[in-house]
Amino acid sequence: MRTAGTAVGLDVDHAEPIQVSENAIYRLPGSVVARVSRPGQLEAARREVNVARWLQQSGVPAVQVVPDVDQPVEVAGHATTFWRELPPHHHGTPTQVAALLKQLHFLPIPAELNLGKIAPFVRLEERIAAAEWLNDPDRHWLREHLADLRQRWESLPDGLSWCVVHGDAWIGNVAAMEDGEAVLLDLERTSVGPPEWDLVHTAIKHSSFRWITAEQYAEFCEVYGHDVATWEGFELLRDIRELRMTTMAAQVATSGTANEKQAHHRLACIRGELGPRPWAGWKALG
Repeated sequence: MRTAGTAVGLDVDHAEPIQVSENAIYRLPGSVVARVSRPGQLEAARREVNVARWLQQSGVPAVQVVPDVDQPVEVAGHATTFWRELPPHHHGTPTQVAALLKQLHFLPIPAELNLGKIAPFVRLEERIAAAEWLNDPDRHWLREHLADLRQRWESLPDGLSWCVVHGDAWIGNVAAMEDGEAVLLDLERTSVGPPEWDLVHTAIKHSSFRWITAEQYAEFCEVYGHDVATWEGFELLRDIRELRMTTMAAQVATSGTANEKQAHHRLACIRGELGPRPWAGWKALG
């Protein structure tokens, strides 16, 4: 972060860590936020910067890059990007997610950005391989389940017209400010794909986990104008999302921690060992 910031003339003195998870995020002087990716994510970071600039031009509320900075900056395989810091905010609501997705999905696909098609299985094999706490039977089951989902994806039923999708559209990737404004965050998975991919994330929060009420989900569908749960491809996208959430837990779990317990619980659920949905016990990762 310091090397990248210095290279583009930003003040990196007194930088403070905000969060270290999929990315390492730091607050810099001058209301700047630096985001350092995992190794090998240069193209994803470049796409994220380009998408942010395109959304700003298109009038869709989203996090903004620091202007007049040539980015991303690659240092030792890590891509660093620089963003304008948001004012105090909290997670968005399901209806705010729906409103932003409706704006995003309505935009014409920008050919000049070369976004590429949605990659629903990105990094899943790596997460399964890297989870040291998994025993051989569990690892084998996850790989077989992934292979089955890949095969089912090849026969994805027709649905809404493909468009620009956010790729990871949940309330944590929408920042709601105190004045009521809401903006999209984390644009690194933006691509071209079925809009249902963005909608299913909120749908399973009701149907799989009961994290939101039936009334909240109904309001989400009303604002967006479509209920993805009525589509014949819903179960496939639901299963992929649940596998992604399970392997995320597997990725961050270490022996004897709450994250390991959560990873075991999620795995038991998707294997059908804890009965039908909705499942209790799915919790945020620590």
